Amino acid sequence: MKAIEVAGTIEEGRRVRLDEPLPPGVSGRVRLIILIGEDEPSEQEWLHAARQGGAFDFLNAAEEDRYTLRDGKPFDDAR
Repeated sequence: MKAIEVAGTIEEGRRVRLDEPLPPGVSGRVRLIILIGEDEPSEQEWLHAARQGGAFDFLNAAEEDRYTLRDGKPFDDAR
């Protein structure tokens, strides 16, 4: 059995309207699993969770501060 994930809306009369078209060749009877619940987190909520979760705390460590303004050559993309 092949699975395709696509979002949609349950409309009046319990009809399901998909947000995007299905791939070519998909036809016939299907089995649906409808997930009802909270909306997906916003980008701001994801960023807040990433900051609070500690996954990037290592970037604050002194050993991660490897470069100074004297390293390398200045980049100038003026053409």
